[in-house]
Amino acid sequence: MRNRSTLARRFSAQLLRVGIAFTVLVGAGTGVASAADTTTTDTTASFGLLGPVGLAAVLLGVVGMALGVVRARRKAQAEQEAAVVAEAAEVTENAESPSRPALTPYRRPSA
Repeated sequence: MRNRSTLARRFSAQLLRVGIAFTVLVGAGTGVASAADTTTTDTTASFGLLGPVGLAAVLLGVVGMALGVVRARRKAQAEQEAAVVAEAAEVTENAESPSRPALTPYRRPSA
């Protein structure tokens, strides 16, 4: 049987080879040119890298996530309660309209 190779498979294999070669070439060229040129500076800001606006954004994000969790829980609880109410309505509907007709007393025909 012949090797069943489609154009897409050949292209993806060639793309993978090119990607690996590119990664190797780029990875080999990276490095520190001179370790003596690197300097560290001490920052006196107490907020670190975020700053006051960044801290406010992080706080807003955390509060938003908490509110999202609360909203999802309430939605799930409401859906569960709606399912219970629908099931109860179905049970009462089946009780009110039985599958066979109600029995009525026999009356003699008047002739």
